[in-house]
Formats: sequence, C-alpha cells, structure tokens
Amino acid sequence: MNSLRSPLAAQIVQWLVAPGDTVRPGDLLVILEAMKMEHELHADAPARVLELFFGEGETVQPGEMLLRAEPLREGDSQPATMAPFDGTLARANGYRGDLQRFLDRDALTRDAARPEAVARRHALGLRTARENIADLCDEDSFLEYGALAVAAQRSRRSEEDLIANTPADGMVTGIGSVNGAHFDAARARTVVMAYDATVLAGTQGMRNHQKTDRLLGIALEQRLPVVLFAEGGGGRPGDTDMPIVAGLHVGTFAAFARLSGQVPVIGIVSGRCFAGNAALLGCSDVVIATRGSNIGMGGPAMVEGGGLGVYRPEEIGPSTVQHANGVIDVLVDDEAQAVAVARHYLSFFQGCVPDGQAPDAAALRDLVPENRLRVYDTLAVMNGLVDVDSLLSLRTGFGVGIHTALARIEGRPVGLMANNPLHLGGAIDADAADKAARFMQLCNAHGLPIVTLVDTPGFMVGPEVEALAQVRHVSRLFVVATDLRVPVFSVVLRKGYGLGAMGMTAGGFHVPVFTVAWPTAEFGAMGLEGAVRLGYRKELAAMPEGPQREALFERLLAQQYANGSAVQMASTLEIDAVIDPALTRDWLTRGLAGARVSAPRARRFIDTW
Repeated sequence: MNSLRSPLAAQIVQWLVAPGDTVRPGDLLVILEAMKMEHELHADAPARVLELFFGEGETVQPGEMLLRAEPLREGDSQPATMAPFDGTLARANGYRGDLQRFLDRDALTRDAARPEAVARRHALGLRTARENIADLCDEDSFLEYGALAVAAQRSRRSEEDLIANTPADGMVTGIGSVNGAHFDAARARTVVMAYDATVLAGTQGMRNHQKTDRLLGIALEQRLPVVLFAEGGGGRPGDTDMPIVAGLHVGTFAAFARLSGQVPVIGIVSGRCFAGNAALLGCSDVVIATRGSNIGMGGPAMVEGGGLGVYRPEEIGPSTVQHANGVIDVLVDDEAQAVAVARHYLSFFQGCVPDGQAPDAAALRDLVPENRLRVYDTLAVMNGLVDVDSLLSLRTGFGVGIHTALARIEGRPVGLMANNPLHLGGAIDADAADKAARFMQLCNAHGLPIVTLVDTPGFMVGPEVEALAQVRHVSRLFVVATDLRVPVFSVVLRKGYGLGAMGMTAGGFHVPVFTVAWPTAEFGAMGLEGAVRLGYRKELAAMPEGPQREALFERLLAQQYANGSAVQMASTLEIDAVIDPALTRDWLTRGLAGARVSAPRARRFIDTW
C-alpha cells in the first residue's frame, strides 16, 4: 500500500493511525462521515504510515489523497503497533451492547420473567398463553409478532411497570406451523393468537387490538387458518394513551368476522371468556372449550351494571349450558385436550394423508337391528365407515337428532351427517335442522365432500314443534343444499321417509352423486304406519275394533313395507342401488376418487348458528 485516497466527499471523523505506525491488512485506518453515515477505510496490505494530509473535522473530496505510506518488504520489521480491528467491539460476554439490550428486554416478555403470575395460573390447573401456543405449534416454528408491546397506559404507569406487568399487552400473536410432520409447510402455516389471562385478565387493549388486526390481515391475504385462545374479560377501560371516547371504531371484530368461510377459524376457551373476547369466539367456525369454562356476552360487572343482578363468574354461561345450547362444538376436560382437538380439527383442512386404517367392514352388516322398530346408534355406523380414530364429532350437546362429524375415508377429509334414531326415532326437529344446515355450510365453505346416513321418519310434527318455528328451521336444509359446491353421497340405512329424508339428501334422492340403500332400508312419502292409518281409514273403520282391525292393519302395513323396500325403490330407479353394508366404504372411496369440488360462486360465510 503506497497511499489511501477518499472514495467519496466526506468529513474526517477520526484517524486510527499516526505517522510511523505499522499496519497490517484489515487494520482500520480512518473513519469518514457522509450524509450522517460513517464509512471505514482499511489497510489492504502491510505498510508503514509516512504522512497524513488532513486532520479530523476537515472535508475531503473524492480522489483526494488521505494518507501516504510505504509498503513493507520481506524481512522488514513489522511490530504489532496496533491491535487488528475486526469491525466489532470487545465484549466480555460475547454479545455486543445493542444485542444484549434487546435480549434483556425480550426476556421480560417470557413466562420465566413472571414466576409469580405463572404460579398463580398453574395453581388454577391452567396453562399460560405461551404454553398453549408451544403445545399447538410444531417445535421452534412460532414466529411472534408484537412481543415488545405494552399496555397503552404510559400516562398513568411507569415504563418499568408496563414492561414488567403488561408484556405483549396481554396477547401473544404470531404465525407457526401446525401438523407440519404430516403436511407441507404452506398448508401447515397457521395464525395463532392467545389472550394472556395473567396480564390485565386477558382484556382487549388498544395495542393488542392493533396486533390482532395485523395478524387477521395477514391471515386473509395469505389464506392462513386462525386459532384463537379467547379467554379474557373483554374490553379494557384503563388504556389512556389514546384520545378515545368509546372505541367503537375498532376494526377487529369486522376483520375477524370477514374470515368466516374464507379460512378455517378455531376458537378455544378455558376459564372465563366474556364480552369482546366472547364476540370473537362466537365468530369462529368451531368452538372448543373445557369443562371449567364460562362463556358470556357480559361478565359479572356488565350484568350488575345493567341492573340484572349480582352473579359470580361461574354462574354465567357455564360449559354445561353452552354445550347443550350449541355454543360449544367440542367439550373437553382440559387445555391439553383442547389443543389436541384443535390440531385434529385443523388437519381436515390441510389436505389428504396416506391411506388410513380401515375398520372391519363386515361389522356394518349387523349394526341395524333386524327388528325394524328397534333403536340403534348411528355413531357406530359412522365409525365403521371411516378411517380408524379419524372421526371428530361436532356440536355433540345440541341438536342431538342429527350427528355431525369430520373424518377421513382412505385418508381424504369428509363431512358426515347421520340421523340419530335414539332421539325422537330419528325425526328432525328445529335444533337438528339448524345444526345440519350450518354443518353443510362449513363443509361447503372449505371444500369437504359430504356423506349423509339416512334413517328418519321425516320432519318432527305437532303443535308444540310448530310453536318453535319448525317450518322455517327445517327448510334451511333445502336452501343451504342448493348452494353446495361439494359432492354429496347418501346412504339410506333404514327409514327414508318424506321431506325429512329429502332434506338429508340435499333436497331429493337424485341430487347426490349417488343415493344407495342397505337391504334394511324402507321408503315412503310418510311413515308407513301413518300412511296405512290415513290411506286405509275407511277399511280399518269398517272392521270391528279389536283383533280383526289389528290383523288388517298388520297386513296392510306389511304390504306397504314390501312396496317401499329398498329393492323395490331400486327397481323403479328412485335410488341408484341397494348394496351390501360391507361394501359401503368401497362405494364411498370410489365416489370420492372421482368427486369434483367446484370453485366458490361468491363470497361465502358460515352462519354463527
């Protein structure tokens, strides 16, 4: 190195060498400043500094000589007059100062920095928000957004207080991988948001609203599923840093609702979930809650403030009530089970898996009793058709006249609906119709084929039922079915009567891709007993009351049964086939293999009810 010239117009900030110094390749010679930025110039060869042409603070132009030196020849003395400069500062702990300051600050957002709060949580038998997220997401996959946020209360609390007691402003948000061992990275990516009940009771603050909105926007744009741990007490009145009167302009609720039908949305609750937290929960596709949960649109303070009485939190919306009325889809014992169910549920919208284990097909032949009046459990039929351990029943406490579930057949996700003869003989009441109609919307929105298992005497009738708006409720089955973009496959197990059977087959027996029946199936425009009593009223009335009338009734009933048998229905082409129950899974597998899911016709959403 003979000389050093300035590469740009700049001011000399600091010389690191003086005449007579010996330098080695890489040694820092001078620091220049231009446009508020500092530039380092280093030696490119061994040399001895002879002369400096400018002093510190002076301005130089491009190309001007800054330093003259003479190269060191082989054999010349090269004393180590200055330590080599590697671009970093010496650090006792191995970290530079700015990184260490960040690491110290970041550590305060973690559970380890708040042992007392964590201990109180564990004493309740509950997990922290971060523990739930760690369990849900694949190891080391969660990327947290907004971890350094604190409550918007700087005007009333110190910075140290906010950092120590309001980490992440009471909500942990980010994107992680769920079920990544079974699906590709794109399908596994999931937005996860968890209110932190250890921070201001999991309330909704201005900062965590901003974080929520940020993640919801990403979820919609990137079409990522969302999992929300919703425990918390609703809106927070104590945030003072922003000039807000009521905060009703907040966009979080509209943004969350906008995801309905666009991406899978899962809500999880353990503990108390009231007001704004409950409003978000109610927008979810599916609600998973623990037995110790309480869910309500208003907590004790709001109820009392409205003059509606004084109640303990445990008295408002307990899980027993919310499971029976349909708010809770899946009721579990604890948060570990809730997370496991969430992973299972989410998997149905992440794609197919290698062929699942098939159950014993021959067992299906004996599930419907030979006695046509004997009840049985159609859940056993559902389990007998789908891959082993794949069935996930939904809304099990509500509308029990129809079972709804997600499952897999040969690894492919499907939705299943089945009448329940154990309730009202399988007749469809308003609750069952609402449950089934919404389930069809769920499958339709996310492209899951639907399998229906039919055993119903029809829609429930009678003065008491009609007082519950039965006409409107059951008609939802027909209206929702007209908009289905997914294929439907129907299997009549036993009773296929009237409008109820048509409602279970997307509006009629020729609407599904196929409608087949087991040999135990029987059909009619209405229940056979009712049909005989109405259609043969005069003949029956002409017979003396007693054994003779009963004998005539039985003969006429047997005739109706023969006319409405599965074989007779197939011979007139009102159904597509009668099949051996043991071949049902084969029929479904082949049907699903050729099934086509159409593109959505317009923006779709899933009824909250």
